Amino acid sequence: MNISDCKISALFDLRHTAAEAYLEEFFYPWEALAGLKDFLENLRFDDDFADMGGGVYVHRAAKVAPTATIIGPAVIGEGSEVRTGAFVRGSVLVGKNCVVGNSSELKNCILFDGVQVPHFNYVGDSILGYRAHLGAGAVTSNLRADRGRVLIRADDAKADTGLKKCGAFLGDGVEVGCNAVLCPGTVVGRNATVYPLTLCRGCYPENCIVKQHTTVIKQ
Repeated sequence: MNISDCKISALFDLRHTAAEAYLEEFFYPWEALAGLKDFLENLRFDDDFADMGGGVYVHRAAKVAPTATIIGPAVIGEGSEVRTGAFVRGSVLVGKNCVVGNSSELKNCILFDGVQVPHFNYVGDSILGYRAHLGAGAVTSNLRADRGRVLIRADDAKADTGLKKCGAFLGDGVEVGCNAVLCPGTVVGRNATVYPLTLCRGCYPENCIVKQHTTVIKQ
């Protein structure tokens, strides 16, 4: 997968997020992370959203469990469900018809419409495309062990994100198996499948199957 394949237009159908106009300002998805908090703080909402205070807005057709914790700025879209014990801890946009499951944690991220992170997932400093799904225990790691800046490692080039915290960018329709780990700066193209227990590092093309970091089957 070349670095040009990591661009926003190659990974996402922007019609499926309330951040469409915001993301159109950027070429690569990691460029949108730094300003996400400001974007959410300046959003305006109609009467379909309930102002929960502290910069938290929840669509009146969404469901939030009493034991879930949401810290603003955060937006929970129409038809979405935030389940028992979920922790949404700031700068988070959850689209329509999403599932944020029990004990899952979100931080500084965008979930496009239809995304499911239903069981014990961590999604930090990441963007998950339309109908992407994380299996139970799958996580996006967003900090290098040496605390250095995160690099995007494609086949033809490396891109320095300039960020010390940068997670994963999953294209539309990506399926990630249980207990997979997406290392900082991982990019997965549209409709790819990541097997359970897989450690992902680098960039993976659309419509592929990732069995191990070094075993990629192109369909």
